[in-house]
Amino acid sequence: MGVRFWILVIMVAVSGFSQGMLLPLIAIIFEQDGISSSINGLHATGIYIGMLIASPFIEAPLRKYGYKPLILIGGLVVVLSLALFPLWKSIVFWFVLRLLIGIGDNMLHFGTQTWITDFSPIHKRGRNISIYGLFFGLGFAVGPLMTRLVVYHEFLPFMISSAISLLIWLIVFFLKNELPVKTMEKNSFFGTFRRFKQVWKYGWIAFLFPFTYGFLEASLNGNFPVYALRIGIEIHAVSIILPAFALGSIVFQLPLGILSDHYGRRKILLFALLIGIGSFITAGILRESVVGLFICFFVAGMLVGSTYSLGISYMADLIPRELLPAGNIMCSILYSIGSIGGPFVGGLVLEYLKGGLFYTISLVLLLVFIPLLFFKQKNETGGRFSRFIEDINSSIRM
Repeated sequence: MGVRFWILVIMVAVSGFSQGMLLPLIAIIFEQDGISSSINGLHATGIYIGMLIASPFIEAPLRKYGYKPLILIGGLVVVLSLALFPLWKSIVFWFVLRLLIGIGDNMLHFGTQTWITDFSPIHKRGRNISIYGLFFGLGFAVGPLMTRLVVYHEFLPFMISSAISLLIWLIVFFLKNELPVKTMEKNSFFGTFRRFKQVWKYGWIAFLFPFTYGFLEASLNGNFPVYALRIGIEIHAVSIILPAFALGSIVFQLPLGILSDHYGRRKILLFALLIGIGSFITAGILRESVVGLFICFFVAGMLVGSTYSLGISYMADLIPRELLPAGNIMCSILYSIGSIGGPFVGGLVLEYLKGGLFYTISLVLLLVFIPLLFFKQKNETGGRFSRFIEDINSSIRM
């Protein structure tokens, strides 16, 4: 796979670390300050609103300047934003910083994700994207552990995360820049929207999975800490339960990716969603048990924790290769929408339905399971056949 691949996935791991830390950390700080769960949940959407704002504007620069500059600029925005949190403790100021981190993270993830899907041959795509998701999950699993440092100093986690992000960001300078496959259309803002229409036609079913993962991830990390504290679960227990989901995804991310290469994305996704629905229904029943929640989060993570990476692989199977940048942006947009809706809906559920958080997540998974069950895969087969020669060339480059 080469040095290029490993530098990209390490960069993504550190991004996952900062995101995994930020959601529960700020949720706990705000809860201790007496801020309502609905405001807390709404504030958590800042990072995803930033992702959504940036999405339509980053394809044209990527096509013009290449992958490396976009990754470097995005990483720098994240580093500086994390470093500024201790400067001023304000709901508005921290929301702006979350917006900036969302913009930077979107640039970073779009660059790395598109680069990997571009140079990965189809028979290794599921594996490579799974490793990408695995490293993000590793970082995301470690991130919530930083909440323990709040007892020493409220701003210590922000400073450590910024320093680590800076060190890894410097490694990207060693990469050689590359440009994506050219299209016949002019690289412009409106050209991006025309390509959005094309990729939606080919791969709409695949885009449901970034949405689902975004909703799930943001709900768990943004709302569960508040819910847990309200029912008497201690902060140290929350810092153990939350990483269980990411830990489960780490364990099965690569095996599921390899299985999807062999048996097909749709079959693996159907199985993952079914187990995920059962896991969160069980979590709702065992909501006051630390051990029970840990097991449910771990099992759910094993299956639905891979829906983002499997969704990207599925999308890359369904659309032509020259549309991969637009397809990856669409994944980012749907992920952002899901992530914005997750904390907001979760906050309302906590406010008015008390213990319904896990049942709400189960319902969302069910609503994605049903269209996938009836989706016909003729486009996937055709897409694979039409790009057979391109993938042979990709294999040679690997």
